[in-house]
Amino acid sequence: MQDEESLQIWEGPEGDSFPMMEMNARETEASEQWDYVLVAGSRAQRDPRWARRQQQFLEELEGKGFHYKVIEDQEKVFFGIQADSRVFALYHTLLTEPEGPVPRVEPARPIPILATTRIRIVNFVLNSKMANGDTLEDLVREGVFETRFALHKGPEALVKTWAQWRSMVHKQPIDAIRDYFGEKAALYFAWLGWYTYMLVPAAAMGLIVFLSGFALFEASQISKEICEAHHILLCPRGDNSRRYQRLSDTCTFAKLTHLFDNEGTVLFAIFMALWATVFLEIWKRQRACVVLHWDLYGWDEDQEEMALELINCPNYQLRPHQHSYLRSTIILILSLFMVCLMVGMAHVLVVYRVLAAALLNAAVPFLGRQVTTAVAVTGALVHYVTVVIMTKINKCVALRLCDFEKPRTFSERESKFTIKFFTLQFFAHFSSLIYIAFILGRINGHPGNLVLLAGQWKLEECHLSGCMMDLFLQMAIIMGLKQTLSNCMEYLGPWLAHKCRLMRVKRGCRSRDPELRDWERNYCLNPVNTFSLFDEFMEMMIQYSFTTVFVAAFPLAPLLALFSNLVEIRLDAIKMVRLRQRLVPRKAKDIGTWLQVLETIGVLAVIANGMVIAFTSEFIPRVVYKYHYGPCRQGAHPAVDCLTGYVNHSLSVFYTKDFQDPVRIEGSENVTECRYRDYRSAQDYNLSGQFWVLLAVRLAFLILFEHVALCIKLIAAWFVPDVPQAVKNKVLEEKYQRLREKLCSRPKSTDV
Repeated sequence: MQDEESLQIWEGPEGDSFPMMEMNARETEASEQWDYVLVAGSRAQRDPRWARRQQQFLEELEGKGFHYKVIEDQEKVFFGIQADSRVFALYHTLLTEPEGPVPRVEPARPIPILATTRIRIVNFVLNSKMANGDTLEDLVREGVFETRFALHKGPEALVKTWAQWRSMVHKQPIDAIRDYFGEKAALYFAWLGWYTYMLVPAAAMGLIVFLSGFALFEASQISKEICEAHHILLCPRGDNSRRYQRLSDTCTFAKLTHLFDNEGTVLFAIFMALWATVFLEIWKRQRACVVLHWDLYGWDEDQEEMALELINCPNYQLRPHQHSYLRSTIILILSLFMVCLMVGMAHVLVVYRVLAAALLNAAVPFLGRQVTTAVAVTGALVHYVTVVIMTKINKCVALRLCDFEKPRTFSERESKFTIKFFTLQFFAHFSSLIYIAFILGRINGHPGNLVLLAGQWKLEECHLSGCMMDLFLQMAIIMGLKQTLSNCMEYLGPWLAHKCRLMRVKRGCRSRDPELRDWERNYCLNPVNTFSLFDEFMEMMIQYSFTTVFVAAFPLAPLLALFSNLVEIRLDAIKMVRLRQRLVPRKAKDIGTWLQVLETIGVLAVIANGMVIAFTSEFIPRVVYKYHYGPCRQGAHPAVDCLTGYVNHSLSVFYTKDFQDPVRIEGSENVTECRYRDYRSAQDYNLSGQFWVLLAVRLAFLILFEHVALCIKLIAAWFVPDVPQAVKNKVLEEKYQRLREKLCSRPKSTDV
């Protein structure tokens, strides 16, 4: 019995219904010779000026060795495009290393060519400048043509084995993806599959670290002291509160904080640094094996680009590399300006959180201590909306900067755009996290001498249980929204758009020509563009950043990424095979600049996690107290917990008589002193000696952590070679065989 995924029903214009697989078999046979289709509206055909430009474009294509066929229905005009076999013969002549092993054939017979190569050549020529300077994109923008697309031809095998939910836990058919969508798309899915597979140990370790906190949920000495501190009053905090609060009221949040701020956090951060290195090194080995299997190990991208240019125009003149220090300086300045803008957006969020806390305290006073949590949650939501908006702005800015740099080829342009766009996106996503992790609550002053925003509002402080809670909430909300809402919109948007386009074509179509119906069915699919695969890569890079950069504060990030990727692979497969027009295949032997992006993220992850543990977590203060100030400084005592008295030690004393207006604080009549989180002297409220000792230990730990983690990364990179020895030996053997053949085929010299 055929499943619903592989036996879709496509209704014809007269109400006839055909199984999708049967339709594909008949229609593919009918349109086998056409790889590319242009579409024009009926209005463009009626307009003599536009019809003349269409004809000029098609005639110029004919001069380059292309054929076309026109089929018209009641609403649209379709132009099937086909390249002559001479074009592909020239392609093989220009490239010394073809796309695969080409069988020897008789000269009169056409040279066999892969469908991906045919589409790539046709697409390149169509999007090149014509004699009058116009490109196909210009003609589409002006309305001469409505759209263009590569034809889907027989993707039933991919539908059965890849583009359905039941294949979620099955291995991806990478070779089949390569044969249909090209090497670049296949390498993306190969990388995504390997990344998802490697997330399993990271997710398991993160879950163990998180659950280990539950083992100490009730047994933690610090949590016990906080829950029993009914007599300790906290000073009014930086959320415009006018009330004292008992330390015991923060009992629940103190226990929750210990779930992800415990002794296992350091080990997990080091583990993730090692994991990121091993992941990349083994991926390089995987890529080498795959590329060798595809006979692309020695493929040269520049040579491919020049061959396509010569096929399009035999008089093509080589465009040399260009570099201008003036342009580079301008681009650097503009990039720094955009980065500053991203940081400025983080400060806008700071202002929002300060004002929101003040308004909530005034409007809903009964919320009390829940105001901080409410502000943190709404702040994360505002940040997510800001990221969505800035993504569109960042893409436009990165494109402008990239065009201003004048890259030589499309591949070089894509590489430069990748670096610029990712840099802007990284700061857009992480600027607020950097603020929460390293700035929040550290510039507020102290009770009696608070730093005020606009001289009126107190700056926001971390939660009473520490800044790790705020960082955890921010990461959980942003990453959760990106993985859920983004995936939903990523599928529902194309699905609804496809349904709407399909309904419009059903109403207007009256032809029973199978070839025309195949073109119309492709026309109904959602269009693809240059950024279709790029956007998928960028989405995964941002997720990878969340999974590694601040993972010490959110150990569940790898687990969330694992579940998201299992869905993401199938969503991308369904979109590419069933909801979108065929992606134009591109040749590649690696994932390009994205590999350098991944390596950069790995280094940033070591630095960021070291700083989180040193300056945001309570790990260092606990260790220093345990061995320098606590009851175990002279040696451990079995009957005494080494952290006994830590809570009292970590809170500074403030005398209420030093408040500027103690009368306005509720319940201040019988209160002589209150406590606050800091290391300050009770006499003059200056930073105490304990603060400077802690700062020195924090800096020493940061240096030690980063050196240890980076050394581990270097050792792992050395221990796991980028290229397997079997691949090296295979390449070496092929070189040897070629030299032997040349030696045997040379003419023998004769003695005189």
